[in-house]
Amino acid sequence: MAISLAALLGVPSLGLTKTGVAETTWHHDIRWVAVTEQEDPQRFLNGGELILTTGMRLKTAPEQRRFVRQVQRAGAVGIGFGVGLTHDAVPPALVAEANRWGLPVVEVPYETPFIAIGKLVADAQSADHYAKLERLIAGHQVLARALLTGGGLGELLKHLGTMLRTEIILTQFTAQLYNSAAGSPSPTTDGWASYPVPTGRRDACTLWVRHPFEDSGIIGYAQNLISVELNNMVKQRQSQRALAGQVLEDVIHGTLEPTEATRRLAGIGVNSTRKNVVLLAESAAHAAQLASSSLPQPLRTAVTAVVGRDLVAVVHDDGSGAAALARGLSDHLAEAGIHATIGIGGAYTKPNGLRWSYFEARDAASHGLPVNEPERLSLTSLLLASEDVPLADMANESLNPLRQFDAAHGAGLMATLESYLGNNGSVAAVAEELTLHRNTVRYRLAQITELTGYDPAQTADRVQLWLALAVQRLGARHPR
Repeated sequence: MAISLAALLGVPSLGLTKTGVAETTWHHDIRWVAVTEQEDPQRFLNGGELILTTGMRLKTAPEQRRFVRQVQRAGAVGIGFGVGLTHDAVPPALVAEANRWGLPVVEVPYETPFIAIGKLVADAQSADHYAKLERLIAGHQVLARALLTGGGLGELLKHLGTMLRTEIILTQFTAQLYNSAAGSPSPTTDGWASYPVPTGRRDACTLWVRHPFEDSGIIGYAQNLISVELNNMVKQRQSQRALAGQVLEDVIHGTLEPTEATRRLAGIGVNSTRKNVVLLAESAAHAAQLASSSLPQPLRTAVTAVVGRDLVAVVHDDGSGAAALARGLSDHLAEAGIHATIGIGGAYTKPNGLRWSYFEARDAASHGLPVNEPERLSLTSLLLASEDVPLADMANESLNPLRQFDAAHGAGLMATLESYLGNNGSVAAVAEELTLHRNTVRYRLAQITELTGYDPAQTADRVQLWLALAVQRLGARHPR
């Protein structure tokens, strides 16, 4: 380890003699040895040096006092004064000024070359550096072994905290992935050091280490290991969600017998004998990031899957309601820069109940709010849940003539129909919304009737067109 001035005094071969009376600084480690005969060596010092001099240019008491003040301001740990050349003994004025500032002074006999002191300090520094390097390599091995033997992040961070002898927290946005002290408050910049963990993704992870601690370089290595493990976790999450998505799609499409559906759901962790709720997150702008995104802490036990381009979470209904979970998911995704719409399904048992909850959640998400409650007994959801009803064909049959006419003539019939149905059949409201004359709106409605065979003014035909638009809206975002 690094050597102190007190330790140097204990080396018999050097023959050093203590002349100063300072007591508190004799055990400070010597970072380096600086030999100087300058009157003002301050600019050449970094602090922590033992200053060796023969006082060749320190002839008067004022010069000697000034020299002491300068090396003290530079942060020197002490002065070694060589006698037998310019001075037969350490000058009293130098000793008095050093005592005033609490700076240790030792007398170096003529027989002891300065290089011997420098070599001893350098050897101690090298040994200390080698010992630290050995500890660092051993630490690397411990952390890597903790991760590679299946302990995961928890085991790695546990060992890191032991090495640093302090508390460790790993956060992902506001969620805590790991906390070494149960009940420990959320970390802040006050009292904690923060280390970002780069993953190349949007999942903003930070390693927090509580002061005080001494870092020998192990934290940088831990950051790299954590980054690798987080990326591995993302890949595992993507694989698991893809597998779960295949099962859920089969259940949603009704292609499995109830017994087989129950068995396959159990295989991905869904117990269909109890009530489950589906949360569905969709994001047109960030679908790729959404599929691999992490979840907030309350949803860590949920079964998640990618169905189409949407992220689906199946949550056990414990009676507390799913709205809080949905809001937490929305906030978590927003922190990741993912703008998503969350739909909530109802709580039902059995595979068919899961299908129903899924379509309720999908229908709810179409409302466009950040978090959307389900509309119970939704006609759209009911029909979407039935694979036996050829909804897409029915919708296309009704709306394709309008799409084709709009494409050929730029007539805006689809927009007019959507506005008319959205405004409960009010021609005046459509005219105001689309900035059209009322007669233009009536003319377009007549064209819609002629092209589709459905009159929007008639209740039965209006329901048919409204349902076709609803199916088109949902189907465009969730192709089967």
